[in-house]
Amino acid sequence: MDFDPTEEQRDFRAAVLDFAEEVIAPRAEEMDERHELPMDIVKQMGELGLFGLPFPEEYGGQGSGFSTFCIAVEELARIDSSMAITLEAAVGLGANPIFTDGTEEQKQRWLVPMARGEILGAFGLTESGGGSDAGATKTTAKLEDGEWVINGSKAFITNSGTPISKVVTITAVTGQEEGGHKEISAIIVPTETPGFEVGRSYRKVGWHASDTHELSFSDCRVPEGNLLGERGKGFAQFLRTLDDGRIAVAAIGVGLAQGCLEESLKYASEREAFGRPIGAFQALQTKIADMKVAVETARLATYKAAWLRDLGRPYKAEAALAKLHASEIAVTCAREAVQIHGGYGFMEEFPVARYYRDSKVLEIGEGTSEIMRLIIARDLGLPGTDL
Repeated sequence: MDFDPTEEQRDFRAAVLDFAEEVIAPRAEEMDERHELPMDIVKQMGELGLFGLPFPEEYGGQGSGFSTFCIAVEELARIDSSMAITLEAAVGLGANPIFTDGTEEQKQRWLVPMARGEILGAFGLTESGGGSDAGATKTTAKLEDGEWVINGSKAFITNSGTPISKVVTITAVTGQEEGGHKEISAIIVPTETPGFEVGRSYRKVGWHASDTHELSFSDCRVPEGNLLGERGKGFAQFLRTLDDGRIAVAAIGVGLAQGCLEESLKYASEREAFGRPIGAFQALQTKIADMKVAVETARLATYKAAWLRDLGRPYKAEAALAKLHASEIAVTCAREAVQIHGGYGFMEEFPVARYYRDSKVLEIGEGTSEIMRLIIARDLGLPGTDL
């Protein structure tokens, strides 16, 4: 068993952290207050090659593998989760479905500029009445005269309304299968298509600097060739995409929890009470030790899942386990970091307040904790889990 990253991965981790500390950290509070995604930082991330990490060089990528991509996501989240989810969604949700299921023409048209960071793609699965019941898709796409005519809406879509958001891949009901089940397909929709509309930005508890919108489609027409993958397989394709996304969200959880640990260590060493640093008191030592245990175990689970994915081995249950554990320890570590900071932890001037707000969505997005537990139970073969 070898738990050591390669020398290249160690150097890469250090480079991404340097970027996050030097470029993102000084602006993190302002970004959070303004509720704006800084496009100049996104551009710099593209120049660093972060958006192309797991994709082959022939498509504008770095060919570095999924584990290396998770390293980048973790190090960004260590400083700011909004920038981490921007990268995660752009790669795991925007570009990955086109790489996995797209034709060569679709890859050249959309994947190449996404891998280079020139444009952002989005992933339109969730609808306002769906949530965990992702198969309850109501958006429709009817084939008329060689075009898909799309009507419906999508909710909570990341990277869908920026100046460089150029494409969104959606699920839509394209017919009916035998037995009355919905035929759900994946379709690529360029954002400049008439009938496509980006709604207002959401007022979110956290992730203030990430871009999130509702999307609507009113007689939106795209060519028949914009079908992604096989007709009727769109739902299965997107579920496969979510397996990858869950590993990357786990990496966000690890990074956020690591940031909480580091801020707590610093504060506990500097803040004094009763004539000595508060870190000298056993009650706080226990909290910080527990945070360290949580971060390390979540990191192991996350990179095991990424390792399995890189090897081409089954990883669905491992991705769910990593996402479940990392998201829950992120919430716990953020809560404890605020507690360690006391009243100052409740003040927005301290990063732990932002970490606290940013952490909760990790237990919801890309599959709730409840759904992750169902996936794990199914993998264990428990009775009734095959329903």
